This record gives sequence, structure tokens and C-alpha cells, in this order.
Amino acid sequence: MDSKAHILQKSHALFMRYGIKSVTMDDIARELAVSKKTLYQFFENKADLLQQIAHENMEKDKAMMAKALTESKNAIDEFLHMARYITNEISQISPTALYDMQKYYPEIWQSFQDFSESQIFDNIKLNLERGIREGIYRPEIDSDIIAKLYVSKTNCVIDEESFPSKKYDKVKLFKQFFTYHVYGIATPKGLKLLEKHFSEMKS
Repeated sequence: MDSKAHILQKSHALFMRYGIKSVTMDDIARELAVSKKTLYQFFENKADLLQQIAHENMEKDKAMMAKALTESKNAIDEFLHMARYITNEISQISPTALYDMQKYYPEIWQSFQDFSESQIFDNIKLNLERGIREGIYRPEIDSDIIAKLYVSKTNCVIDEESFPSKKYDKVKLFKQFFTYHVYGIATPKGLKLLEKHFSEMKS
């Protein structure tokens, strides 16, 4: 791993664990045992570092979605691939980090919102259309409307004002959201596939 990639990885871990505002460039340099001069060879400032971390994460998400599509057996399997990935990612994020991003770095937070409204929307819409073709999602659903609703509900679930982390466990919250989504669109055939998945997880 090259120096820049290593800094991005370690910095991301620090931000997700302790929040963004409380972690300084000095903290990052100390954690990595490098000089601040080394950090500034790659990043103009903390905001630039955060922007590049955000870009790396969005590229990672795109790759995961592409992998879920190619490796899945059907639309529900594909969706559950994405759901497991997102649940794992959410479990590693400090609520403070989400709050800090929204409050102190609104432009970077907006880039995540834009990503949701484009990439995630496209993938969910394609997943819906696939499920309809496979007979496991209800044929009368409007893929465009449901995909937009999905993105809006995702943003709501992430929002600390709507679902404060002190009251709601984020992993449990997302699992409920994903289950709610599939049960709302699946045919009896699709529900059998979903129940089979749940049974295999328990065994």
C-alpha cells in the first residue's frame, strides 16, 4: 500500500471511531508516526483529506454494487449483498462522525447526498426491474418511484434528528429498513426466497 492510500485508510478509521471535529491533522500525523509535512504533500488541509476519503468510499461503493450484480443469483440475493455491505459499513461509523460531517463539512456531506440520488438510485431501480423480470418483485410497482422513495428513506434513516443514535441502534435500524423494503415489493415467490435466506442465516 502506498503512502497516500495508507494515510487515507488510517485517517478514515480515526474519523469513524472518534468523529471528525475532534481529530486534527496533528492527531493523524502522530497516529501514523509521520510528520505533518508528509500529510501536506498529499492533502491541502483536513477538508481536502475528508473529500478524498469520501471519493474513495464512493468508488468502493460503486465496485461493491457492481460485484453484487454479477455474483448474485437473483434480485433479492443482489439486494441482500448490498444490504450486508451497508450494514457492515454503518456498524463502523461513529454517530459523532455523521453529525460532524453534516454540521462542519456540508459540501462533502452534499456529495454523499448527490451520490445517493444518482448511483444508489440507479442501482436500486435496476434491481427493481430485475426482480420484476424474475417474478420475485410485484409487477405493478413503479421502479422509478420506489427507487426515489428508497433513497429518501435511506437519508431519513441516516439523519440523527430523525433517528438519534442514543435511542436507535443503526445496525438494527438498517436491518429493519431493508426487511421493510423487500417485504413491500416482493411476490409470494420472492418472499419464499427471503424466508429461505433468513432460515439459512439462523442455521
